Amino acid sequence: MKIIVTGATGYIGHALVAHLLEREHQVVALVRDPDRAKLGAARLVRADLEIAGPWCDELDGADAVIHLAGEPVAGKRWDARQKQLLRDSRIETTRSIVEAIAKAAHKPRVLACASGIDYYPFALGLSGFDDDEVTESDPPGDDFLARLCASWEAEARAATSHGVRVCSMRTGLVLGGSGGALARMKRPFEWFAGGRIGSGRQLVSWIHRDDVIAAYIAALDDDRFSGPINLVAGSVRNAELARAIGHALHRPSWVPVPAFALRLAVGELAESILHGRNVVPEKLRRMGFSFAHPDLADALACSVGHART
Repeated sequence: MKIIVTGATGYIGHALVAHLLEREHQVVALVRDPDRAKLGAARLVRADLEIAGPWCDELDGADAVIHLAGEPVAGKRWDARQKQLLRDSRIETTRSIVEAIAKAAHKPRVLACASGIDYYPFALGLSGFDDDEVTESDPPGDDFLARLCASWEAEARAATSHGVRVCSMRTGLVLGGSGGALARMKRPFEWFAGGRIGSGRQLVSWIHRDDVIAAYIAALDDDRFSGPINLVAGSVRNAELARAIGHALHRPSWVPVPAFALRLAVGELAESILHGRNVVPEKLRRMGFSFAHPDLADALACSVGHART
């Protein structure tokens, strides 16, 4: 298969490209700087995805498009400029891709587009936290990230009018080695200063990177991957996650991060960290998707290089 990948140099994209190449697919990575990208045997094409250009021709005759590109949500403190960058790097790029698909004589069969579980509202009940399960049929929230995810998915969904199957991968916290969110999360633990964030009662929905990659690969051929897909393996309290990270690193989990300190440090983003939701992979379960890492302790052990025997 000829597969177009955006965001190929990112945490998920880099590993995904490697797996696709192992399966002898023809991978075309749309990147900003081909001279700096290191993606093995993938063909690198220079692309500014927010505007049409010669890269659009690559979609004509492609079998699939995997769209992972987007400014990191936690990369910088949110101000008006950063919020616009978060939007443009998702909304405008997706719109450009769909417009290129519309013009292609031979259109791809599937567009697998990244999204996030931030699509859903925070789980706030009378006691402060609501444990009700959240599935793909639940409505969107109304905070910044929820609106961003909803608009992102709407742009991708427009490709269905051109006969393309579209799936939006609503991804939770991705665990894995060699970078990613866990690399930042484990740093305080390595200095014996790790612990829960805020009350620690907020739910965190997680998945191992291996299972993210397996889901994207399955989506290439499986027509059941259509519409929103909750890409999570399970949900745990933040305090439990902190204890599990400490256990995997052989470190204590005893220094909590107060909510007010987090708000001072990261601003508006703090609300997404201090609140969560109990997202469940209803569609994946129905499809019989087999998780390589369904257990949090095992996922963390593999991620920090201490896989259990």
